[in-house]
Amino acid sequence: MALSVVIATVSAYESFKLLLLFVLLFCWLVYKQKHLLFTTGTIIFGITSYFYVQTVIPMQASEMHVTEITWTDVYRISGQYVRGFAISQDNEKWYVQLKLSTENEKIALMQRSLAGIAFQVDAKEVEKRPASHAYAFDMESYIKSNGAVGQMAVESYQITEKNESFLTYMAEKRFTMKRHIQTTFPPSLQAEAEALLIGSREQMPSDMQEAYQTLGITHLFAISGLHVSLLALLVYESFIRLGIRRETANLLLIIALPLYAFIAGGAPSVWRSVSVTEIVLISLLFKKKLSIDDAFSLSIIGFVLVTPWVVFQIGFQLSYLAAFSLIYSSVLLKNSTSYIIQSFVITALCQLIVYPILLYQFYEISISSFLANLVFVPLFSFIILPINLLFLLLTYISTTISNFLFYLYEPMRKLLDELLIYLGSLPYQMWNPMKPSLLLVFIAYVTVMFFFISIEQNKRVILSSFLLLLPIGIMQVTPYLDSSTKVTFLNVGQGDCIVIEMPYRKEIIMIDTGGILRFEQDAWKATNEVYEVGSQIVVPFLKGKGITKIDTLVITHADADHMEAAEEILREVKIDEIHITPGSADKEVMRDLMEEIRKQQILLIERRAGDQIDSNYFQFHYIYPMDSIYEGNNDSLVLSMRNRYFHGLFIGDLEKEGELELVKSYPKAIKDLTLLKIGHHGSKTSSEQSFLELTKPDISIITAGFGNRFGHPHPDVVERLDALQIPFLQTGRDGTIEVVITKSGEIYVTTP
Repeated sequence: MALSVVIATVSAYESFKLLLLFVLLFCWLVYKQKHLLFTTGTIIFGITSYFYVQTVIPMQASEMHVTEITWTDVYRISGQYVRGFAISQDNEKWYVQLKLSTENEKIALMQRSLAGIAFQVDAKEVEKRPASHAYAFDMESYIKSNGAVGQMAVESYQITEKNESFLTYMAEKRFTMKRHIQTTFPPSLQAEAEALLIGSREQMPSDMQEAYQTLGITHLFAISGLHVSLLALLVYESFIRLGIRRETANLLLIIALPLYAFIAGGAPSVWRSVSVTEIVLISLLFKKKLSIDDAFSLSIIGFVLVTPWVVFQIGFQLSYLAAFSLIYSSVLLKNSTSYIIQSFVITALCQLIVYPILLYQFYEISISSFLANLVFVPLFSFIILPINLLFLLLTYISTTISNFLFYLYEPMRKLLDELLIYLGSLPYQMWNPMKPSLLLVFIAYVTVMFFFISIEQNKRVILSSFLLLLPIGIMQVTPYLDSSTKVTFLNVGQGDCIVIEMPYRKEIIMIDTGGILRFEQDAWKATNEVYEVGSQIVVPFLKGKGITKIDTLVITHADADHMEAAEEILREVKIDEIHITPGSADKEVMRDLMEEIRKQQILLIERRAGDQIDSNYFQFHYIYPMDSIYEGNNDSLVLSMRNRYFHGLFIGDLEKEGELELVKSYPKAIKDLTLLKIGHHGSKTSSEQSFLELTKPDISIITAGFGNRFGHPHPDVVERLDALQIPFLQTGRDGTIEVVITKSGEIYVTTP
């Protein structure tokens, strides 16, 4: 029945056509020879759930009339913003961005829990902007998965009252415990303690996060079912040792576990474990113990019907899938007494059951996660977690004893961190094929389930193993079967980043990387996590496409909005060689990039007019600059890309003077283009009339950010393009733009 509720919920959100999955569910139940009454009841219950969920889905707000908000416990204060979810006076949930004016204002808000505090606000709805690309963080999806109706920006506010409730009381206790950890634990141990004890990962250093992601063990810092089970067992045994009757101990656990779920942050993995345990314990009170799989199903049904949007949260998906694999593994472990074999089987099943979702959500999986989980799951669960629980208890009893133990433990824990960072830095640990389609994810799960059944029945094992590998092979080879050429203009905000994919993924050329200009600001405005175009926009695009190597990176010139993100890309993707314009390497903005290039020993070549990039599919010629003295925008590298079907020109931030020089020096070479990347983001100083008349492109692209402060593209440029009937698209307005050139020469332009 749990599966029928999930199908119904997804169908209610996405499309009623998905209700056809009930046909497959019906066939499966018949195949499993379930009783006709159960089979019929399951389908009816699912269809009923569909109509119920339709009535409770939060409707996206068409307009906003919010004057008062009450904060939930899901918020974060970072830099000069408070961001999180709040409830309006109409009882609708909104994602709120509140900009702080002063440091004292920030300090005051950080001293207390905001959960339950009501603000009188002057707010406006945040204007929707296109997502960076299909593989980047999507705010609309995030809002949907949290049951909110939209996002607003608060321009001014006044605190009015505090709404007292059980939820705000528990949020205050969690906040108090967090502050206690921050004041009593050493700084190097605070992030770990907050993550393991109260489910907060805000303080986790970025280098540690990257190491854990590479090793496939990020779940160790999420409060999991194993954590909850260990705590429940510890509390239960303590009650028994104190002479409390078992029935009373069970009743006390039934009361205590939900309280802990609130203290731990209420993540799906926590509520999943708590709810399953609660259901089993309640059944024991009535002398009718439910099986773990029945409790598991009831947990899903209750969770989804109460908060249907949770099915779109990756934490919910991974938690319940991993728990399902653990329940299923008990069937395979009946005859095994070896801890090593049991650990091996459990880890293997968990990896298999979550790999399609991991690839769909994150586009890559850790190859080393299998071994890493075998080692580090026991270490964290049975040693590090209990140690942190002990330390927390001692900080309330005697800080003298706790400080002494911190003194002994901290050096050992730092050594473990250094080991993890080293292991995470080792190459070739990630498999990054591409983002699979939903159909391929579905096929992958069909093959996984068939494999599980074959292992359980000890039949058709070879066939099921082959089928298990089939979708994996399809994911790996699909990008290399595409005969078209793709030129993608990434929406990186106010900057340039162009990715050119040759047929069959034979060559990859990237022109510029995007980046942001960073200005000096007050220390209190600095965020905990610095926004990076490379790691948050460009790298996810490359991973989503399955691009693990770039043959040539072209840095057109030394401006931050064209190259600041290069350093982050170099750390994630192998690059064979980098081309720069003459004299630009000495500029201050290029210093960090030059250090990374030297560190990785990447071939660095200065290019100018007359040079070329070797390719089997197109002629790539540099036609600018013509001298070796770097003076800025008008020394941008200009790259011509052409074959018998297509002629594109990429001109960086070239302005009027450079364009006129191209008109004078290459009148035939730049005439009648197929594609033109408009110079300098469409600024007033570019796109000179005679240059546009000569090039007369079929399509032009302006790389300018949404609502950018420079006013790009300039109205004069737009007017000239319109007068010459040159169609144009803008990345900030239209999103990431992909130009597809087929093998036969047909050209298609697509936007999100």
